[in-house]
Amino acid sequence: MSAAAGGDGETVRASHILIKHQGSRRKASWKDPDGRVISATTRADAAALLLDLRNQILSSQANFADLAARHSDCSSARRGGDLGTFGRKQMQKPFEDATYALKVGELSEIVGH
Repeated sequence: MSAAAGGDGETVRASHILIKHQGSRRKASWKDPDGRVISATTRADAAALLLDLRNQILSSQANFADLAARHSDCSSARRGGDLGTFGRKQMQKPFEDATYALKVGELSEIVGH
């Protein structure tokens, strides 16, 4: 799931919440260095958690940065999920496509690969 924060058309700035699962290429993260939780998390479990987090954001029960800081498996969690500015072909294609399709302030659906 990503959220657009702006850009100039050539580049975008986005934040994301990454939930790894047993099908992830790398089964370790900053908060799960041994990959024990990740290896026990199914793709369906990860999608359900992301859907719940998305619903919390959309209903204003929580904000994106706080949820990213608590739940994201990406080290960007320390920055509220902020990935900074990036251009085309710098991220995995499904994430890039989802991010470039958003308007500033929009929240994507779950992006999986």
